[in-house]
Amino acid sequence: MHQITPTMSVPKGKLIIIGGSVDKGSFFKNPEDQPNNLKFFEKGILKRISTESHKGIHSRIEIITTASSIPKEVGEEYVKAFEQLDIRDTAILDVRSREEANAAETLDRLKKADVVMFTGGDQLRLTSIFGGTEFLDIVHERYINDYFIIAGTSAGAMAMSNTMIYEGNATKAHLKGEVKITTGLGFMDNVIIDSHFEKRGRFGRLAQAVAANPGCIGIGLGEDTGMLITEGNKMQAIGSGMVMIIDGHHIKHSNIADIPDGNPISVENLKVHLCENGNGYWVNERKFVVEMKEGALIEKQVHVE
Repeated sequence: MHQITPTMSVPKGKLIIIGGSVDKGSFFKNPEDQPNNLKFFEKGILKRISTESHKGIHSRIEIITTASSIPKEVGEEYVKAFEQLDIRDTAILDVRSREEANAAETLDRLKKADVVMFTGGDQLRLTSIFGGTEFLDIVHERYINDYFIIAGTSAGAMAMSNTMIYEGNATKAHLKGEVKITTGLGFMDNVIIDSHFEKRGRFGRLAQAVAANPGCIGIGLGEDTGMLITEGNKMQAIGSGMVMIIDGHHIKHSNIADIPDGNPISVENLKVHLCENGNGYWVNERKFVVEMKEGALIEKQVHVE
């Protein structure tokens, strides 16, 4: 079986990528008043962050609000949500410049954290501020060598891959050149991540990105839905919605290199997988995994031609 060759060491750390609009608990005073689809305290993604961290509720979490245009409001919302989950050691790390990213105080806080969480906003803020900084070097080093968790929602999730979508109108995504791609923060190779996937109709956007980069697996994250990624490879769907996997390895025909910008693209044999909570997907092996209720795993190997 052909496999993608990883370009970096197997990390000890974990990634948690979230599609946006994560349920933060809604702060119902009476839990019985909380709708079934907002049972955050039992099944929510943010709680999963603490259960995956080696220090549990005693984890030190730095909430990185750099991507947001309203960092104070967004940061405080996450602090309150984590407090509802009995995680008290949280702080807002709002880095607004490359100088601040390399500041001694910022780096000291980063070295003491067990978890960093990148909030939503504009992913270009993340790459333009953190790219090439000591801050990013430390995050990479800790992800590879420590039991360190990097979480991100919306823009914070999209920026985690090496290949990153930074712009693309969903209604014009079938036209060549409408999807803009650049280099992300590089925590994971061979994937392209998109967020708010169903609600904002972004299938065409991610499909064009994969067609232009068929060595990558496309990960389309629904809202309040995410992927827990271990070993830089093994992904498990978490949250209340759906994750779509788009695999371009078996594309037979594509006109994307031959047509001018603004023309419709044509692609044959894209493969699509839909993942619900508990389903898995192994990127290197291109393997879909179904988790049964009794706890058994049925592995469905993707056929490689």
